[in-house]
Amino acid sequence: MVTDFAKRNCQVSPSGTLEVLSQREIAVLIAASQDTSQSSLFELFRRCALAVMNTGNETDDAAAMFAKYHDFTIELAQRTRGLKLVIKNAPASAFVEGRMIEGIRQHLFSVLRDIVYIGTESLWDNGGSLDGEGITDAVFHILNHARVLDPNRRPNIVVCWGGHSISRPEYEYTKEVGYHLGLRGLDICTGCGPGAMKGPMKGAAIGHAKQRATSARYLGLTEPGIIAAEPPNPMVSDLVILPDIEKRLEAFVRLGHAIIVFPGGVGTAEEVLYLLGVLLHPKNADIYLPVVFSGPQSAAPYFEQLDKLITLVFGESARERYRIITDDPAGVARYLNKSIRKLRSHRRESGDAFYYNWLLHMPEEHQHPFEVSHESVSKLRLTRDLSPADLAVNLRRVFSAIVTGNVKANGVAMIKEHGPFEISGDPEIIEAVDAMLMSFVEQGRMKLPGSDYEPCFRVVSKSAQ
Repeated sequence: MVTDFAKRNCQVSPSGTLEVLSQREIAVLIAASQDTSQSSLFELFRRCALAVMNTGNETDDAAAMFAKYHDFTIELAQRTRGLKLVIKNAPASAFVEGRMIEGIRQHLFSVLRDIVYIGTESLWDNGGSLDGEGITDAVFHILNHARVLDPNRRPNIVVCWGGHSISRPEYEYTKEVGYHLGLRGLDICTGCGPGAMKGPMKGAAIGHAKQRATSARYLGLTEPGIIAAEPPNPMVSDLVILPDIEKRLEAFVRLGHAIIVFPGGVGTAEEVLYLLGVLLHPKNADIYLPVVFSGPQSAAPYFEQLDKLITLVFGESARERYRIITDDPAGVARYLNKSIRKLRSHRRESGDAFYYNWLLHMPEEHQHPFEVSHESVSKLRLTRDLSPADLAVNLRRVFSAIVTGNVKANGVAMIKEHGPFEISGDPEIIEAVDAMLMSFVEQGRMKLPGSDYEPCFRVVSKSAQ
């Protein structure tokens, strides 16, 4: 790796992935980078690469980051010994003593792999031509290319969901839970950003170190619209960029052996509605996947409100699919460690793979991307004449739209130009949604601490329309 630190310019070789490519493969990649019809793909690559080079700089203002580094460039170059990235005007924080931080270098090539190398194949399904099974297969191949599927490992992946904007006590709690998971040899998988995505990894790293665990993993799953607003935290060892939020969510539930939901905001609510919408499908009645909602005692009202919304949408029986444990980090780890052993037995009996939950039925309406716009959001029905499954899909899409309006560059631009999204439905449902969203705003769960929040949504009752 050659670096001009004063100018923040460098050439870097692959690390962690894409180390061995044929000259033909490299030539195809470079030709694609010079093809004007692929310009949007390579602009996406540039933006995601810039986000990765801001790893450790916690921000959710993507526009400010792109404006600050407007002259950042990254190009592919062919060398006899393999591929090189030629980088100019990169963030100085990505370097130490004139050399790029190794974790950032590895993440850069993860971006190249997932955005360009795989993005030029049909796996991204930008045209929406894949059916449900095809999407599940595409998610598998993306994870397999990233080398995170290991048939020789026993089940030990705990997916941790939660907000990027959480209080200090909540953050410390996620670290404590992660520590107890690490002591039990469990690996961590998160959305790879700050807050509840970073805390479990930091805690687990200490637990793993105490146990001298040399093969521990900290998996980070993201998608292009999120990564710029939530650059990977420095703990992530394996970064995977899925094409969209739907494939990212499917990757979580196919890859994970247990799921913890920490306090969060609309993104966390979206994840929970997705998860329960899948697990409560009749075809998944025999699928075992332990789920825990957990936080410090101060977060109890948050989970009470989430529990209320869940029972409103799915009914009382939904509570059988998760357990709420507050103020007991060690208890969470003990419960999940025992539950994962039970999952191992279930997988053996059913013949399912340890490394990818093939037998989980994925309703196709959960798999196809929801294109967020003011028109599409206004058409979402939150009404009692829908089945619980369909209501869950629409509610998840409402929360997905708010995430888009909060942090994604295209969503922020939409809100700036056309004003807030309008959300409507039956009074009982819309009042519960409104109460939850307003509590998120009051508790500061919509933006990182220190950031002002301007709501990107407006709730209106069905009768008011």
